[in-house]
Amino acid sequence: MSDTHAASVPYVRDTMLPQHAPPPTAQGPVKWVRESLFSSIPYTILTFAALYVIYLILSGFLPWLLGGVWTTSNIRECREVLDGVQAGCFSVLTERWNQLLFGIAYPQDGYWRPTLAFVLLFVAVSPVLFSNLPRGLILFTVIYPFIAFWLIWGGSLLVPLSALLAVVIGYVVYSRIVKTSFAGGLFAGLIAGVMTWFICGFITPSLSGALALEPVASRNMGGFMLNMILGVICVSLSLPMGILLALGRQSSLPIIKLICVVFIEFIRGVPLITLLFVANVVLAYFLPPGTNFDLILRVIIMITMFASAYIAEVIRGGLAALPRGQYEAADSLGLDYAQAMRLIILPQALKISIPGIVNVAVGLFKDTTLVSIISMFDLVGMIRGPILASTDWNGVYWELWGFAALLFFVVCYGISQYSQWLERQLQTDHH
Repeated sequence: MSDTHAASVPYVRDTMLPQHAPPPTAQGPVKWVRESLFSSIPYTILTFAALYVIYLILSGFLPWLLGGVWTTSNIRECREVLDGVQAGCFSVLTERWNQLLFGIAYPQDGYWRPTLAFVLLFVAVSPVLFSNLPRGLILFTVIYPFIAFWLIWGGSLLVPLSALLAVVIGYVVYSRIVKTSFAGGLFAGLIAGVMTWFICGFITPSLSGALALEPVASRNMGGFMLNMILGVICVSLSLPMGILLALGRQSSLPIIKLICVVFIEFIRGVPLITLLFVANVVLAYFLPPGTNFDLILRVIIMITMFASAYIAEVIRGGLAALPRGQYEAADSLGLDYAQAMRLIILPQALKISIPGIVNVAVGLFKDTTLVSIISMFDLVGMIRGPILASTDWNGVYWELWGFAALLFFVVCYGISQYSQWLERQLQTDHH
């Protein structure tokens, strides 16, 4: 009977069978090629057509690139070496690389200064861009703008140090008074900072030789260095200004709201090139005679105003996308307006607004080339002006414009890839 009972009990496996690897056609590159390129007859036809177009492009581009000349001193020698062969004359890059990167008037023995400032830029922004780095690096982020100003523009180190001291004193005064009154703390901080800067202005000229570099006037800035200066400064300033404008547009105070609405709508309704012409020509008529208002500073102000208006609308969209319950939750916790915005509302709104902010930043960086219209020799201005105007390289176009496109592509593509990585880290599709 026991045998009959044992036979009636079904077999139950107590171990798992080993998993078998999927077939080669269902994994790896083979699967991707089969599903993405040859999943149907129309896709197969389009794939072969695209491969044929790529072949035609590369068959003409690669010989032009790989057979190019890099060692001649002018376009005539380059054409003699090529002897009718269709290839690139890249000697213009080896001959004029310094003008393309640093402009025509920046001291050649001082190229290390903007180069060092550019390298330190990555160290300064790293604690802001990556949260897993030591937070102590944020101190270098604070002092970097003053170091970069001293390296690029030169002069005495005491000038940026006095400006840093004014900012520190102004912040200390602000942090002490803001607990009782935000407006009073902001006003007192500004007054303290301005007074400190005013006092230092009498002291620094007597010590101008201390740790001094050769001064470089703003009119001597040029090349891709000028594009980087304008792009980094204007993006850095337009983001906080755009946040303030977005909050001001949603303010319950009629005057604040009206000012922000008028500013945003006016700036968004005017082309950037018009603002640059205002900075270059019209603004001088409203200044006292003999006033020396630096052109780069005027351009920075106009580009920052232009970008901040667009960023304000992007952030306003992020604020509008938040559920009303987030604001009510902040009120239920007893948070005031500043605390609610800093701790609850803005972190979520900025997370939603990352794609739009990056889009404005990339567009702003590319729009810095418009300064060539007002006779500033940035990268495009150098190509259109001194390089192509010279008899040595008049007629070389693809090589120069391709080099400019490559520089801008590397920077903009890097910004785009970082934004996508940041979106994945923050999981912007989940609130």
